Amino acid sequence: MLVTGQTRYTADMRVDRLSHARLQLSPYPAARIVRVDLSRARALPGVLAAVAGADLPPTPAHGADAPLARERVYFAGQPVAAVVAETEAIATDAAALIEVEYEVLPAVLNLEDAMRPGAPRVLVEGAEAADDAAAHGVGPAGRELAEERGPNVTAQSRIERGDVAAALQRCEVVVRGRFVSPPVHQGFLEPHVTTVRPEDDGGFTVFSPTQGVFVTRAGLSAALGVPLSDIRVMQTEVGGGFGGKGLLLEPLAALLARLVDRPVRLALTRGEEFMLGRGAPGFSIDVELGADGQGRMLALRAQVQVDDGACAGGLAGMAAPMLAGTYRIADFEVTTIEVATNKTPVAAYRAPGATQAFFALESAVDELARRLELDPLLLRLDNAVAEGDPRPDGRPWPRIGMRECLEAAMAHPLYLEPRGEDEGVGVALGCWLGGLEPAAAACRVEPDGSLVVLAGHSDISGTHTTMAMIAAEVMGVAVDRVRVRGGDTETSPHAGMAGGSKTVYTVGLAVQEAAQEARRQLLEIAAEELEAAVDDLEIEAGSVHVRGVPAREIDIGTLAGLAARFGGRYRPVLGQGRSAQLQQSPMFTVQIVRVRLDRASGRWWITQVAAIQDVGRALNPPEVEGQIHGGTLQALGRALGEEMVWDGDGSMVGASFLDYALPSIEQAPARFDVELVEVPSALGPFGAKGVGEPPAVPGPAAVANAVRDVLGRRLERLPFEYETLARPQP
Repeated sequence: MLVTGQTRYTADMRVDRLSHARLQLSPYPAARIVRVDLSRARALPGVLAAVAGADLPPTPAHGADAPLARERVYFAGQPVAAVVAETEAIATDAAALIEVEYEVLPAVLNLEDAMRPGAPRVLVEGAEAADDAAAHGVGPAGRELAEERGPNVTAQSRIERGDVAAALQRCEVVVRGRFVSPPVHQGFLEPHVTTVRPEDDGGFTVFSPTQGVFVTRAGLSAALGVPLSDIRVMQTEVGGGFGGKGLLLEPLAALLARLVDRPVRLALTRGEEFMLGRGAPGFSIDVELGADGQGRMLALRAQVQVDDGACAGGLAGMAAPMLAGTYRIADFEVTTIEVATNKTPVAAYRAPGATQAFFALESAVDELARRLELDPLLLRLDNAVAEGDPRPDGRPWPRIGMRECLEAAMAHPLYLEPRGEDEGVGVALGCWLGGLEPAAAACRVEPDGSLVVLAGHSDISGTHTTMAMIAAEVMGVAVDRVRVRGGDTETSPHAGMAGGSKTVYTVGLAVQEAAQEARRQLLEIAAEELEAAVDDLEIEAGSVHVRGVPAREIDIGTLAGLAARFGGRYRPVLGQGRSAQLQQSPMFTVQIVRVRLDRASGRWWITQVAAIQDVGRALNPPEVEGQIHGGTLQALGRALGEEMVWDGDGSMVGASFLDYALPSIEQAPARFDVELVEVPSALGPFGAKGVGEPPAVPGPAAVANAVRDVLGRRLERLPFEYETLARPQP
């Protein structure tokens, strides 16, 4: 369907009596709402309702998370009023007629101002952090610090081991730097959109391109204060998510649908998506990394500051264990600080926290190698953690493919080939620990010999195909005989959000178990029909036969049909599987980047890239390679020009694809090698690990190291603008 262009997205759905909603957003980052005049909007023919926050019933959600701002706004782009009309055009015209009077308040728009004593407070008391870290498999970021905080520091914690101050004094070489990663947007093609239909029993049916139907249902229940049983979420095709498609418009759309007693579709324009949709936060990471004269890393001190916009964040803790735990460093101290500002609240974006952490860490490691005149890959290999080494949380590293990836990189032609004129080569390591979440699945065998797999995950990156392959392998049938269905909170088994590179690792394990159980049930029926022991039976090409006697066989459809007919004496074939992975299978990757620099203009090009990644076992190699291609280019975009910018008044600058510098095909490397390393997981289905996050991690650092190689100068702020490279070093 995707390839042929026949896929129907939420905006394509035909819904009886559908109405359309449009929003008016605040132009100010901090202001008190003095008056909202809806009279002109309400008078426009075709308008069903025009409301401000005070016109909606109170909900548990407050502050920047309120469906509509009630008394004040916390960022430019926060919804203040909404119109529901017969058509989207009428709703758009009516929204423009709403008049809002504001009392502008002082705003804080950067980390430095927000952390200053006496700075205006951004958030109301009691703001809660997002659960993005937990959804991506990361727990609390160490011990909470009780020391004095600024008014907008929402969390402050530290992980530490040993005496880092003394260890740094013993080091023969110490490198230091402040590495800045600005906010970026996920850049998906489909803006946020949802359709909500009120039901006669007082509940809602929500059609949403969400990355997780169950997480959206839970968030909607909490936001509105209604029981889970009143909400049914049905996933529609997702036109790109990358961590940004969870819960956003659904609470407001549900309230509006109940108000007008009709289905309501609420869709953002591209400009609204940038202003209101929740992108990745900005990071500022200070790093001190020290080693002895032979290159043995001895000490690391880092401070991670995260600009969470108008929310309490929760992503800083995802950077800390990767900064401290990737290499064998005996003494470390990593402090994380979450800071609120009057900018759009943030959310996860592919490998949240990891890309920023490894930009800082791998830049410092590269600089260390240069100071010591050591091969940068060999330095990493000599300090690499291995199975059994303690992680920062005290748990041992499991079997990992870090060394295998480094060794493969050392032998790769892009690393070994001589540099051309004005060409630089950079390498960087990346890691993703992996998400964890319970999941369930079911497998039904049909009388025609096909299989139906029921699972509740969102199919974003071809995971339905992988689930079908898992079930087909277990059952001994062709993959085209398997259909995967789900994405409906009312009929699907539970699954977590499609994020954190955990879908195949968690849901896939449940599918494997469900198919194994269905297989067992089939063999029990076949044993009676063939008058043979279960241990003597096997399934091949969709038929059960007695081992060594191929003539004695029954196809699985016939067996399933015996359990699905009047008076049948066999119970229906329905396998159930459940998983609750408690251990991560971390994923490592190494990327090699070659860049070419025009010294006169400062223009530079990424000419060649190699991505070498441990995938556990590649169940669907073409899809795995596609994920690595896409994730790598996304990460390179952070170096090439992606950045969300706010002006001094708190308004977003360049809120469109005309201005936001997504990497173009002309900027993609002419040569792009992908090498799969397979170090099987002891826990994943058939040894599989996650794939989607790791390729998005090391790219910016690899580019920075390549630019350093050719320019002779370390750049510490993303993106790397032409003017910056052309500017003489002070």
